[in-house]
Amino acid sequence: MSVTLLSTLLLQSQSDGAALSGAMMIVMLALAVVFTAGFWKVFTKAGQPGWASLIPIYNAYILIKIAGRPGWWLLMLLIPFVNIVFSIMLAIDIAKAFGQSAAFGVVLLFLLCGVGYLVLGFGNYRYLGPAELVPARAV
Repeated sequence: MSVTLLSTLLLQSQSDGAALSGAMMIVMLALAVVFTAGFWKVFTKAGQPGWASLIPIYNAYILIKIAGRPGWWLLMLLIPFVNIVFSIMLAIDIAKAFGQSAAFGVVLLFLLCGVGYLVLGFGNYRYLGPAELVPARAV
């Protein structure tokens, strides 16, 4: 009797775990779709094709071009530990290309990347071009 009860409790806990993991998978998939939409909008605002945001290595190359950096930066993004430094610099350059501060780039585009691209994509921010070509704003 106790073996049946124990096996029933074990099976019930496994099905609860499967339901929880299934629900988490649905939530994560929904977040991925929303963040991808924001990334797509950033690409289109910068005059690039939106579909380019879906192709893994190519989207990094296009981001480098949006930031106004040379194409060899893509190689730097493939080197472990070096890619962290270059990703931070790239996030800052993208923020400046949209007229935002370096803090915006580090916090929203690097640390909370999905949120930052949603803000840039669906907010009323305009692509101004690479940071070197954008004139300095008067403070």
